[in-house]
Amino acid sequence: MGHAPGHGSPLADERAYRRSASRIGWQVMAVCAGLVVVGGAVVFAFVFWQTTPGEAGKAPQPGEIEVRLDPGELLLAVGLLATGAVLCAGLAARLIARRAVAPLDEAFRLQRRFVADASHELRTPLAVVDARAQQLAALSPAGAANQPVLAELRADIRIMSEVIDGMLSAASGAAPTAGSARLDREVSAVARDLGSVAAPFGVRVEADCAPLAVGMPAVTLRRCLVALLENAIAHAPRDSAVTLIGARRGQRAVLTVRDAGGGIRGIDPARLFDRGAQGEPPRTAQGEARTSRGIGLALVSELCAAHGAEVLLARTGPGGTEFELLLPLAGDGTQR
Repeated sequence: MGHAPGHGSPLADERAYRRSASRIGWQVMAVCAGLVVVGGAVVFAFVFWQTTPGEAGKAPQPGEIEVRLDPGELLLAVGLLATGAVLCAGLAARLIARRAVAPLDEAFRLQRRFVADASHELRTPLAVVDARAQQLAALSPAGAANQPVLAELRADIRIMSEVIDGMLSAASGAAPTAGSARLDREVSAVARDLGSVAAPFGVRVEADCAPLAVGMPAVTLRRCLVALLENAIAHAPRDSAVTLIGARRGQRAVLTVRDAGGGIRGIDPARLFDRGAQGEPPRTAQGEARTSRGIGLALVSELCAAHGAEVLLARTGPGGTEFELLLPLAGDGTQR
């Protein structure tokens, strides 16, 4: 099924690149026009100065050639020359701008293609894993100790499939999916899942969230929570806790993710949510084991922007770091 051209679609991206190239061309043309006008004004000022009675009445000096110009004809000639120069400069600028922007356009197309191909290729292995998990569940006797683990495994597979579907939709330019989620349920699930990841590094994950319904799809909300919590665990020292606290603040739900690490260093806080931006690696066992590419926080910021939410760095320093995830409430915010 195709998607209507809109913000984020390949057609819209191509139009944006064309507009950028055209804008650069017009800007260069304006600069050239300004230079021509200034140069022309200087020429006309000199010519008209030469036509003043005092200058025109001077006798030619030996070796000089006297040339008489009609001001009207000179004005027409210079005007035509200036117009031609501006048009040529504008045309050249637009061609150069298009050639300069073309590699960016191609790079963005390759990025979209890679995301689409990776998302498509991952769907089949996940389906196979899910099928084998079903077979294992069927072979296990009812009430077996591994049944809850298998159920959680299948839930994780479903979540991964939904994340991949979201990546594929984003790569094809589809509009963000609307929806709502129970904040306390997702916070508890993410804290439980990543708590097992943090435990070997001596880090506890503690969650306390009010029962709130927020205007963000559950899968998208979980992706934001996982990225923020992973970042906090990486900065948390051994024998410390990472806390998630959710509460209502006015017409929004606020989730605070706090760690007791040494703070974010080696990067301007204003660039923290830029793609590829990385500070000093956390001096913790989990931080040293993690391979960071500066994507997690940028992804959270982009997902929030697409769903009317916001992520902020509330504070960072030797006493730890605190992020706030500000989410719109779904309806009156009451959990259903």
